Amino acid sequence: MVYEFEGRSEKEAIDRAASELGLEKDGFDVEILETHRSGLFKKGYVKIKVHTEESGGKVPPAEAPPPARPARGPVQGRVPAQHGEEGREGFERNLISFVEGLIERMGYTGTVSVLYREDRKLGLKIDSEYSSILIGKKGKNLDAIQLLANIYVGRQGREDMRIILDSENYRLRREESLVRLAYTVADQVRENRNSVLLEPMNPFDRRLIHTTLNDIGDVETKSEGDGLYKQVRVYYKGLR
Repeated sequence: MVYEFEGRSEKEAIDRAASELGLEKDGFDVEILETHRSGLFKKGYVKIKVHTEESGGKVPPAEAPPPARPARGPVQGRVPAQHGEEGREGFERNLISFVEGLIERMGYTGTVSVLYREDRKLGLKIDSEYSSILIGKKGKNLDAIQLLANIYVGRQGREDMRIILDSENYRLRREESLVRLAYTVADQVRENRNSVLLEPMNPFDRRLIHTTLNDIGDVETKSEGDGLYKQVRVYYKGLR
């Protein structure tokens, strides 16, 4: 499900979303749509879009829960969530095997290992001589593999877990590159008193641009377009 919320800051908007949806703050994906700094005659605000699983959050009052169905045994291909060290290791082995198999079916070779573990988040690293191909232009191939990995873990009963895939430190290098781009474009917009429309980006990259420029008083940002890969417009405050 997709919802939109506003607040005087990114934190306030996220807090409001968590409160109204009845979710933990790391239980949904956040996409910043628009940021406006406060001025002399207007208050600043941040508009966000929240993506949640259909089963998450509060049930609307008008909807009654579906009647219970008789047990039919476990659904094929879906494994109940396991707990403890043994369950975690088994989950990680299966996930690594899935990603390695996916890479093999793409026609390439590579090994996958755990990069880091966080609460409800698992980072995996792909080592391959074909890393540049697996990453793809602007990371689109890596994003596609990551999406399939997250779909896989959801079907294993781990909808609460988010998988982050990386290779050759691409995620870190991409983040540093986007921060530099954001500041460069902000300087350009401030100097020329105009706007600049950036390349299409995934939600994470767009959020990084919005967040980086949120504290610059005379520059504002807004996402434009449809679909997963939208563009961020950076414009001089007061231009529109």
